[in-house]
Amino acid sequence: MWTLRCIQPEAEPQTFRLTAGSVKTIGRATRADFILDAPLVSRVHCRLTAHSTTRLEVQDLGSTNGTYVNGQRITRTELKAGDKLGIGRAELEIGTD
Repeated sequence: MWTLRCIQPEAEPQTFRLTAGSVKTIGRATRADFILDAPLVSRVHCRLTAHSTTRLEVQDLGSTNGTYVNGQRITRTELKAGDKLGIGRAELEIGTD
């Protein structure tokens, strides 16, 4: 299982979990699977695909402010435990359970 934990002290503490085989979206709209109500987050910002317990992929969905992994803007990339996922002004740390 993959976990995404908000690591900013000023943000509401949130943890999202993905099991192998799941596909989830992150955004501020109610239609997003994981709702992240933070500044500069698009309505449906990015998609996470947990291909397996060892492979997690993130894809930006044309967000206005971009999706970042470890400070680098991405369109699509694989994530690993310890990576920092930047979505708007929120930062999530990737982990495994």
